[in-house]
Amino acid sequence: MPVSERIMPLAGHFHELRKVMLVSGLVTLAASMAVYVLWADMLFLFLTRVVQNLEVPVIATRVTELFMAKIKISLLGGFVMAFPVILWQFWSFFAPALSKRERRWTYILIPVSIILFCLGITFTYLTVFPLTIKFLLFAVGGHYMPMLTVKEYLSFTLSFFIPMGLAFQLPLVVLVLGKMRIIEVEFLVQIRKYAILLIVILAAVLTGPDIVSQLMMAGPVYLLYEISVGVLKLSRFLAYRKERKAKPEVSEISCSN
Repeated sequence: MPVSERIMPLAGHFHELRKVMLVSGLVTLAASMAVYVLWADMLFLFLTRVVQNLEVPVIATRVTELFMAKIKISLLGGFVMAFPVILWQFWSFFAPALSKRERRWTYILIPVSIILFCLGITFTYLTVFPLTIKFLLFAVGGHYMPMLTVKEYLSFTLSFFIPMGLAFQLPLVVLVLGKMRIIEVEFLVQIRKYAILLIVILAAVLTGPDIVSQLMMAGPVYLLYEISVGVLKLSRFLAYRKERKAKPEVSEISCSN
């Protein structure tokens, strides 16, 4: 076989991947520009509503701080808006290599993954984040007046929302790995103490040195770990019942023969 025939398919894959990334980048950029013009201020007010309700001022200490915060919010919002297009682009790239059964599973898993991510963001915004902010700002007591800079508050906020949104994917990931026979329930039970240690370390890295925010993030994530174990147990139980129901049918067919 000539060298050119062996190289062209690989070169074609790289060309298609470059096209996918280029289209994804351009769509994200266009969406970010739209967010900057139309919704950046509204999103900033939405993110700062927690401290506004506590009557804590969010100030800018540098000339470019508000502008850079608006850029960061616009990029994040643009990525969220462009995410369906990005997902479709990568799906089109990988779909030819998937079997019909794998494609059918993908049609189910992708919407569920997006829903779980949104649930994680919503749960964090309504429960964990307000409690963490309130405790950290007013736990000292006394007559101190807390003031937050735009840059630090936005960084702290994003370090909470994005990891929690990703953490809500844990039950889905465990279910998929269990279906693929990569992990078992017994394995998850055996490594529970190591999982707790890893969760605490990740929470410390993502949220900072204060113990309160670490616990506020680590607690729900550990609960998700236990939910993942329960989901895998339920999946195994349903698979076992399906096999038990299929066995009598096989027996009847063999007896009739």
